Amino acid sequence: MALYMDLHKIEGQGVTAEDVAAAHMKDEEVQEKYGVKYLTYWFNEAVGKLFCLVEAPSVNAAVRVHREAHGLIADEIIEVEARVVEGFLGKIEDAPAAAESSAAGSQPTEDTAFRTILFTDMEGSTATTQRLGDAGAMELLRAHDAIIRDALKVYGGREVKHMGDGIMACFASVSGAVESAIATQRAFAAYNEENADVPIRVRIGLSAGEPVQQHRDLFGAAVQLAARICRNADPGRILVSNVIRELCIGKLFPFEDRGETALRGFEDPVRLYEVRWREEG
Repeated sequence: MALYMDLHKIEGQGVTAEDVAAAHMKDEEVQEKYGVKYLTYWFNEAVGKLFCLVEAPSVNAAVRVHREAHGLIADEIIEVEARVVEGFLGKIEDAPAAAESSAAGSQPTEDTAFRTILFTDMEGSTATTQRLGDAGAMELLRAHDAIIRDALKVYGGREVKHMGDGIMACFASVSGAVESAIATQRAFAAYNEENADVPIRVRIGLSAGEPVQQHRDLFGAAVQLAARICRNADPGRILVSNVIRELCIGKLFPFEDRGETALRGFEDPVRLYEVRWREEG
């Protein structure tokens, strides 16, 4: 089958990451009917653009899935090569997850297991693109991705998906996730010392729970909470939910209580903690 990438221009429509995740799940429910497989997506909420990557026998087959699943038809769709996509946006699929999907046949794989969820978000990505141009912004994004992926590799994280100006990752170890977040912010601080004219400032949010896994993606309240926490963090900071702090008892991480915060979509306020990552002295 051919590989296609489509573009949805959704600026100003109030679409959230949770809306996109729900739409992707609907695609997976009907795609087999048309011989289509929606592999992954990248969502840049700041600029209002969503890209979907799909294997399909034709453009029309891919469009039919979107139309039946949720009615959100792409503005553009083009045929692409896997190596080109991976060169710009990283690996398309995680090998273990792909093997699980293959072993399970065409049915979506679902798995509920405890994981720590980490979201990152780069400050001012739209303004940076306007200032540096597409080529300059892409070079900066590659540096951004390399720093985060290096920390994930060291501390046992798995990249779930790339979202244009941020990355969603998961960890089996809570302390590993916090260590990875600290290492990431320290690496960006070192990068910015050498690149003061084009610094990269990233906010990080973490939570933990039992998300549902379908193929390579994760869904559920733990994922939504981590995304909301990330959006509430200031650039250069790490914010975590109370469950992260409680599960790190005895690990001597420098948590600082930031009080209860109302987060959109959550009925009760959530107590947040900041992880102080700068070296003292």
